Amino acid sequence: MPALITPSPHLHASWLDAQAEWGADAHMDGAGLGADDDVETPEGFAAWTERLRRQADRTAPVEQGRVHATYWWIAEGDTYLGAIDLRHYLNAFLLDAGGHIGYSVRPSARRRGLAGWALGEVLHEARLLGMDRVLLTCDPGNEASERTIERAGGVLEDVRETLIGPKRRYWIGL
Repeated sequence: MPALITPSPHLHASWLDAQAEWGADAHMDGAGLGADDDVETPEGFAAWTERLRRQADRTAPVEQGRVHATYWWIAEGDTYLGAIDLRHYLNAFLLDAGGHIGYSVRPSARRRGLAGWALGEVLHEARLLGMDRVLLTCDPGNEASERTIERAGGVLEDVRETLIGPKRRYWIGL
């Protein structure tokens, strides 16, 4: 049975296996992985997971260009299946291209409904934070993500060119 868990160093090996499935240079939406994060060494991985946990603390400052966000990993036992994050508010970039919620599921765990399940759980968390609607985006042609967002109540606002390419922008009322 899958669960949403706080990012943890104990899933290092499984996380690396998942990264290998995507490819080393692939972007994993919702993971919070920065270009400078060391995920190869146990020490670097532990530091990265600690940064992810701290980012939810709204009393602490966040790095330039980031916003407060809560990160969860989709896990089954000791197996990392994916990630989802809830950005507590939007900066200009997130309003244009990134949205409040990002998620990804490792290739070998897809087609099990994990993204839709995790999204439903995080929409509940957004309500608890007092949000009344959230923005989600996906690439045009990402039919799996389009279906996931639409099943969760997403209403397409527009498709626009952004700094990171074209994006479909959906709002979900809470």
